[in-house]
Amino acid sequence: MIKIEAKKRIDKLIKEVSHHRYLYHVLDKQEISDGALDSLKKELADLEKEFPELLRKDSPTQRVSGQVLDKFVKVKHSTKVLSLADAFNTQNIFDWQERNEKLLKEKIKGYFVELKLDGLTVVLTYKNGILQRGTTRGDGVYGEEVTNNLKTIESIPLSLRPLSNMPKIIEVRGEVVMDKKVFNRINKEQAKKKLPLFANPRNVAAGSIRQLDSKIAASRKLDCIAFELITDLGQKTHEQAHQIMSQLGLKTSKYNKYCVNVKETEKYLNKWVEKRKKLSYETDGAVLVVNDIKQERNLGHIGKAERWMLAYKFPAEQVTTKVLDIEVQVGRTGALTPVAILKPVQVAGSTVSRATLHNQDEIKRLGVRINDTVIIQKAGDIIPDIVKVLTKLRTGKEKKFIFPKKCPACHSAVSKKTGEVAYYCTNKKCYGQNVEGIIHFVSRKGFDIEGLGNKIVAQLVDKGLVVTPADIFRLKAGDFEPLEGFADKKATNLLQSIAQSK
Repeated sequence: MIKIEAKKRIDKLIKEVSHHRYLYHVLDKQEISDGALDSLKKELADLEKEFPELLRKDSPTQRVSGQVLDKFVKVKHSTKVLSLADAFNTQNIFDWQERNEKLLKEKIKGYFVELKLDGLTVVLTYKNGILQRGTTRGDGVYGEEVTNNLKTIESIPLSLRPLSNMPKIIEVRGEVVMDKKVFNRINKEQAKKKLPLFANPRNVAAGSIRQLDSKIAASRKLDCIAFELITDLGQKTHEQAHQIMSQLGLKTSKYNKYCVNVKETEKYLNKWVEKRKKLSYETDGAVLVVNDIKQERNLGHIGKAERWMLAYKFPAEQVTTKVLDIEVQVGRTGALTPVAILKPVQVAGSTVSRATLHNQDEIKRLGVRINDTVIIQKAGDIIPDIVKVLTKLRTGKEKKFIFPKKCPACHSAVSKKTGEVAYYCTNKKCYGQNVEGIIHFVSRKGFDIEGLGNKIVAQLVDKGLVVTPADIFRLKAGDFEPLEGFADKKATNLLQSIAQSK
């Protein structure tokens, strides 16, 4: 093949491969098989090898570079990458809106709400439509150039799709993220190699982009979601800016939404509190953006934060609190379980005042003491767990917990079964075991008797009205009279629930 024919073929191959990259990594569509696409890439690579002078900067073959950098170069951003003020409830949003409307002396013209992806913010600069440079956020004024690493991300176009009257320089901001499945795969590989596990996808994504060897970034299968168009391309609203970025071939989030007011915004936020867990990427909140560009510019910024953007934080998955005491509960099998009594705190949308410590070995592993400051989380968003003790915050008033030698419910001796870590009450007729056994019997996993909660079961056992689960089905309306807080209607409803469970 002569040079002129090779150039035409290379140009067509670059266009075709870039088109299929855009379909697959931006639009989640696929027109040809992976094998066919690999075949086109190979033909392109072979031609570029034969005619190296025809190699283009935006060629798909330039995504993975063999070059290892000695260090990263610091680059000054064309415009400061400012931070965001935080909101934790709807009242915070209303207060923010009120302040902005006072400054503007007019009503806000709606909000563009975006899920706040938990990754690494980057700035992409395109010159004449070709990716010229990619930098990290850094301190907001200076960032590190990480172009080679960003080129390995397939969702970042090496050349933009043409628009009419495109300026010489186009600058956008995006978030580099890692898929949860990829994160789990990497941690499995770490475990096999007996290396420390990574804490979360964000840390891996950020660490990958800051590797001097771009092959490491390439192996991590990262993604990039564009969220802000810095260059003025005629956009009148933030929503239009996202539409333009999509037209340029950049990947934007399909979960963003224009909301006409705070009430509509609140509906969006409430929907995503739970729904976000099904996303392939981690998200810790949403960003509320004043949609009208003119209003954005008039609001400007204060200090290091933009006035026209607000970061709404979803209920925390991990929080800190204090261990006020440690109690031991007796389960239906007789197992003794230590439970931390906590200073009440909000976590994952609910107030938590207790956390399981599982057994004595777990207490030793954590090193937890009474009066310790601890980090807690909800395991599967249901059962609170203590994950870490902040030992540096100790004052000397903390007390070591001594595991009891007798059952706290019946004062019988406790013993450890061979091959198990738990201690058990040796009394088969233990009051605590009996209550927990009946609670389990009436729970959803058992007979599912609606209205017969833990406190009511304990009262029935205390009064001698229920000794075995069978006694529940012998209860009559008059049996509930001695119980605290029981009205006739409540007793009638409970008896109906018991009858239905039969």
